Amino acid sequence: MRITVWLSICIFIFQFSSLAQKPLIHDSVDSKVNALLQKMTLDEKIGQMNQYNGFWDVTGPVPNDGNAKLKYDNLSKGMAGAVLNVRGTENVRRLQEIAVKGSRLHIPLLFGLDVIHGYKTIFPIPLGESASWDLDAVEKSARIAAIEASAVGINWTFAPMVDITRDARWGRVMEGAGEDPYLGSKIGVARIKGFQGNNFSSFNTIAATAKHFAGYGFVEAGKDYNTVDVSYPTLYNIILPPFNAAVDNNVATVMNAFNVLNGVPSSGNKWLQQDILKKKWGFKGFVVSDWGSYGEMIDHGFAKDLKDAANLAANAGSDMDMESYAYVAYLKELVDEGKVTIKQIDDAVKRILRLKFEMGLFDNPYKYCDATREKESIETPDHLAAALDIAKKSIVLLKNEQQLLPLSKEQKKIAVIGALANDTNSPLGSWRIASDDSSAVTLLDGLKKYTNEFTYAKGVNLVVGPTSFITEVKINETDTSGFNEAIELAKQSSVVLMVLGEHGFQTGEGRSRATLDLPGLQEQLLEAVSKVNKNIVLVLMNGRPLAIPWAAEHIPAILETWQLGTECGNAIAQILFGDYNPSGKLPMTFPRSVGQEPLYYNHYNTGRPGPKTDVFWSHYTDESVKPLYPFGYGLSYTSFEYSNLKIDDSNPAKIKVTAIIKNTGKFAGEEVAQLYIRDEIASIVRPVKELKGFQKFMLQPGESKEVQFILTDAELGFYNADGKFIIEPGAFDVMVGTSSEQGITSKFIKK
Repeated sequence: MRITVWLSICIFIFQFSSLAQKPLIHDSVDSKVNALLQKMTLDEKIGQMNQYNGFWDVTGPVPNDGNAKLKYDNLSKGMAGAVLNVRGTENVRRLQEIAVKGSRLHIPLLFGLDVIHGYKTIFPIPLGESASWDLDAVEKSARIAAIEASAVGINWTFAPMVDITRDARWGRVMEGAGEDPYLGSKIGVARIKGFQGNNFSSFNTIAATAKHFAGYGFVEAGKDYNTVDVSYPTLYNIILPPFNAAVDNNVATVMNAFNVLNGVPSSGNKWLQQDILKKKWGFKGFVVSDWGSYGEMIDHGFAKDLKDAANLAANAGSDMDMESYAYVAYLKELVDEGKVTIKQIDDAVKRILRLKFEMGLFDNPYKYCDATREKESIETPDHLAAALDIAKKSIVLLKNEQQLLPLSKEQKKIAVIGALANDTNSPLGSWRIASDDSSAVTLLDGLKKYTNEFTYAKGVNLVVGPTSFITEVKINETDTSGFNEAIELAKQSSVVLMVLGEHGFQTGEGRSRATLDLPGLQEQLLEAVSKVNKNIVLVLMNGRPLAIPWAAEHIPAILETWQLGTECGNAIAQILFGDYNPSGKLPMTFPRSVGQEPLYYNHYNTGRPGPKTDVFWSHYTDESVKPLYPFGYGLSYTSFEYSNLKIDDSNPAKIKVTAIIKNTGKFAGEEVAQLYIRDEIASIVRPVKELKGFQKFMLQPGESKEVQFILTDAELGFYNADGKFIIEPGAFDVMVGTSSEQGITSKFIKK
C-alpha cells in the first residue's frame, strides 16, 4: 500500500512537473528561438540579418552569373532573412521553397513591401486619411490593405510612417499624419492595429513598421534626405511620441531614418536604437535599415567604408540590412576581429526569429501562398465601399461663400475644367506600388452618376510627357493652347468646377518642392476663368498643403480632396451634390506663402509675440504671420455652436472637461470637437496650444451633444531636455473648438 501511494505521488509530481515545464520548453516562443539559435552557425545568423530586393524572375531559370547568382546561392544556404518587392503567391512560394527546403535549418523568409495606402484597392494618401480624424476608418483601411497584401504572399509592410513634419515642402508629408504628435500617434496606432490585427499568426495580418526613426520629418528646408538638427525638447515632445506609442502597441518592426540626428546618422545611432528604443522603451521587435542607409553613412562622412558602416550599424543596434550588403559582406570578419560580439549578433537574430515564430511561419511557411484567396480577396465590393467611405471623410471644405455647395442635382450648365478631372492615374497618389495604373475613378465618371449636364475642357496640360514613380515629373510651363476653349466654356456655364493641383508623382519620396503654389500654368488658367465666371468651385487634388492666397480671396468655394485613391471621383461627386456632408479637418497647416514654412500651430510664443504698432516684434514685413487655413480647420454644409464649457478639477488625477455642441444649420453633419491646452508657466517653454483630445460625431439639425474629455498627467505633463517626463503644478488654459484657432476657452489650476 505504501509503495502504491509513493508511486502515485511520484507519478503525480512527474506529470505536474512536465505540465509546468511544457509551455516553457515546447510552447514558449523564446525557448523555440533559443533552441534554434544554438543550432545556427555564425554564417546562418548573419544571413538572417540580411534582406534582398527581388532579383530574378522566379518562374524562369535559376541565375547562373553575377549578383543574382550570389543572392540565389545565399538564399538556398539560409543566408537571407527577408526579401522585398516580391509578390504573387507563385513567386512567394517559389522563393520560400528555396529558403526552407534548400537550407540546412529550413528557416522561412519574411516578404516585405511598401503597402502604404492600400494594395490593389487604393485608399487616400495617409495625409488625406488623417484629415478624416476617423480612427476606425483609418484602421479599417489598413486592415483591408493587410487582407489584400497577405493574399498575394506579403507578410510585412514598411508602414506606417509616423514622422511628424511641419514643412509642406517635404515630399513625404503625403505619407504621414501631419504636424501634430497627438493626432499622429493616434493615426499611427490605428494603422498598426489594422495591419497587425489581434493575432500575428492570422493568415490575413501583416507585420507593421514604424518609420523613420527618427527626425526624418524635420529635414532642413524640407529637402528630402537632408540634415536634421533639433533641440531635445522638440525631439522628446514632438518627434518621439508617435514611435513610443507604436512600441506600446506592439509594432513588429521599426525602420531607421536616412538623416543624421544631431550629427549622427540614424542607422549608426546607438543612443536612438539601443538606449531609447530597446532599453528605455523595451522594444521587442527588430530594427530594419531603410534602403541602403548603412552605405550612406559613408557619404555622411561618418563611416570610412562599408565595413566600417557595418560595424557602426551593428553596434548601434540595427538588426537587419536592407540593400546595403554590409552585413553579409563584413559582419563575420568584424566578429572575428572582436569589433562586433556574438551577443550582439544573437540579440539581432533572436528578434528576427521571434517575429517569424509569432507569425506561425515555422509551422506553415506557405500560409500566405493560397492561390484561391489571391483571386478572391482583391478589390472586392466591400473593399471598394470602404475606400469610398474614407475618401469622402478625408475631403476638407475650405471655403463655401453664399452656400455655393452643395450643388443641386438639377443643376444645369456645369463646366468641368482641368486635366486632373479626367486623370485615372494621378488620383492614386504616390507610393502605390501594387496598384494597376490608370485605375482611379475620375471626377468625370463620378459626375456621370448624378448628371449629364456638364461639359469638360482640359484647359491646360499639367504635365509634359510620361510620369513614373522613379523619375522627375515635368510640368507644363509654356503651352496655353487649351485656355480659349476653357474660357469660352466657362462663359456659357452657370457654375464651373476647376479641378487643379499636383500630379500624384509630385509628392512622395524625393519630391520636395521649393514652391507651394499650383504647379505650372494652372493658377493663370484659374484667374482667366474667374474673369468670365465667378461661380467657381475649386477642387484641389494634391499631396501636401498648398499656398493658394489668390484663390482663397477670390474663389467662393474650395474643396481639398488630396489624392483619394481608387474611388476618387465617386467620393468627390457625393460631396459636390450633397449626398455626403464634408467632415474633414486639416492635419497640417496651409500657409499663405512658402516663405512661412515651416509653419505649425503648436509653436512657442517668443519673447515678442505681437502684434505691435512698431516693427520690433516677431513677424514678416511682407506677409502675415497667420496661416491661410490652420491645423484642425474644416467647414461643413451645416454649422455648429459650442457652449457651456465646464472644467471639473475635483479629482486632480482625472480633470473632466465638458462642452455642449449644437448643430445650428439645416443639414445633418459630422463634427470633430477638438481639445487644446496651454501650460501657462513651466520649467521649459511650452507651446501656445497643444491638441490633447478629439471626438468625431454626427448631429442632426437642431441636435445637441455634450462632449467629455479627461485630462490626466499623461496629457498635462511633458518631457524636459533630459528626456524625463515631468508634471508640474500651475495654470492651464483650455480650449474646446472646431479648429486650433476657433473655440471656447476656460482655465484651471493644477495642484
